[in-house]
Amino acid sequence: MTRWELVMALLVLFALALAGMRLGWRHRGERQATLPDLPVAPADLGPELAPALTGLYVGSTPATRWQDRIVAGGLGVRADSVLRLGTAGALIERQGGTAIFLPADRLVDARLEPALAGKVVGRGGLLVLRWRHGNELLDSGLRGDDKTVYPEWIRAIETLSQNTTQQTEGWSAGE
Repeated sequence: MTRWELVMALLVLFALALAGMRLGWRHRGERQATLPDLPVAPADLGPELAPALTGLYVGSTPATRWQDRIVAGGLGVRADSVLRLGTAGALIERQGGTAIFLPADRLVDARLEPALAGKVVGRGGLLVLRWRHGNELLDSGLRGDDKTVYPEWIRAIETLSQNTTQQTEGWSAGE
């Protein structure tokens, strides 16, 4: 086999690998097509509950499967982001991608994790927000530039989700 034939064989193999990855990504999206559309962010999030956090949005996964990236609805696209939290909920503004809004009444909790959606950064390196989307519990993660604000974010989300739960229970009790 000549050098030219070897180079061409490697290029064909590389192209087949890329085509297979693209096909796999598309099939994953088709399997996840039952997820509802993402909520639309309000014009105003309300009073700021935690400082804006810049960093890398690493992706979203089903709550119990940290490596099973969700690609439907654009949730699988990593991007530099700004995470904001107001009384209306959390907003992940992604550069080059659509914003992801997590309404306050759907936020369950926040915690620190070493890995999510195939991104492993080490102990406490990711801020992960758990939220309800349709019939699914999802985890969405951000690797913040300033990890010192993580505890403040966790407290703010716990407070917000507790207040939202109490309000929801109060409404259903009054009906």
